[in-house]
Amino acid sequence: MEFSSKLLENAVYEISQLPGIGKRTALRLVLHLLKQPKTQTEHLVNALGTLRQNIKFCKTCHSISDIDICDICNNPSRNRAIVCVVEDIRDVMAIESTGQYRGLYHVLGGKISPMDGIGPQELTINSLIQKVESGEIQELIFALSATMEGDTTNFYIYKQLEGFDITTSTIARGIGVNDELEYADEVTLGRSIRNRIPFEKALRNS
Repeated sequence: MEFSSKLLENAVYEISQLPGIGKRTALRLVLHLLKQPKTQTEHLVNALGTLRQNIKFCKTCHSISDIDICDICNNPSRNRAIVCVVEDIRDVMAIESTGQYRGLYHVLGGKISPMDGIGPQELTINSLIQKVESGEIQELIFALSATMEGDTTNFYIYKQLEGFDITTSTIARGIGVNDELEYADEVTLGRSIRNRIPFEKALRNS
């Protein structure tokens, strides 16, 4: 792709680094921004700059937050004895949209994937184990995507919890194998949370 402007080329290159965006889509987005009032582009730049500078991660669940402890963890009406284990904030948002879950969350920040160089130490698994050791948690719900990496991560955590008096469950497989949680419709995801099954049973059926 030939560019008549180095400034245009640089902008297209940076935007094309985003997931799912190729150079043609990036070019279309850049040209769209150039047609808009200058203030709109400035607002976008300022919003992204403020996000990078001020964003925090909740000290309790590790989800993205504006403050040290996120609103969900701060909410006294949430059931603190149940913790739903998810990959990232997109899964938190997906589950919250169902209105079927009133417990807390623990965001791992990814899934175990040796091919990508991601091991247990790169995730927040140790923090999760410490929560279990505190004795406040009665049930962990594994809500990772139904992929090989998700199942591997579930099983690793399950093995780390052997010996603890805690219930482990997994969302019902209304979510298809290899499906990402964030793309599930609200009804299916809500039913999967509500009809969760013991993790041991899921192991036998896998």
